[in-house]
Amino acid sequence: MVRETCAAAARFLAAANCCASTRATIRPELEAAVRLAGEIRSSGVHVTLVVHEHKRLGRGIELVMLAEELKASDVGLEFLAGELEGSHDPSGIVFTVLAAMSGMEREYIRDRTLEGHESARNRGKTIGGAGVTDPDMLSMALHLRDEKEMSLRDIAKRLVITTGTKKGQHPSPATVMRMLREHDEQAAALTSA
Repeated sequence: MVRETCAAAARFLAAANCCASTRATIRPELEAAVRLAGEIRSSGVHVTLVVHEHKRLGRGIELVMLAEELKASDVGLEFLAGELEGSHDPSGIVFTVLAAMSGMEREYIRDRTLEGHESARNRGKTIGGAGVTDPDMLSMALHLRDEKEMSLRDIAKRLVITTGTKKGQHPSPATVMRMLREHDEQAAALTSA
């Protein structure tokens, strides 16, 4: 789905003789394009920034900041697809509403994802990749932590994954920490019961 969306965006932008930018938070290509558009506009030529969809510009505050920059430079804006297809004045109310909608959409997606994870956990499903720990690994990690007083990073370097696609690799320090924390929580629950 994402690959198809990116490919469609690339086709739209190529047809409009434009270059593509990524979803990265630091986008030097976009910053350079906006700066160049402002410079060209200051020479008296009308300039329009062309974007595939409003979602490609950013969400929430990022979009408001971009709108302010375009407004200050008197640069127009055109969307090639989506709900706002067509040319727009970045100084208008469209950006205010758009920024609010985009920010709300981000929160909605996040909330639905978290609800989905919680629902899966309640049904006994595991979130994330396949487990790489086993009782032998836990036993060795406990020994290294308690007897040798080693750091998580050093413990992880000494452990080896014995099954699955990561067989032969070392677990991450985060995995070791999670494994030890879960053990400690279970032990505390047993002693308090």
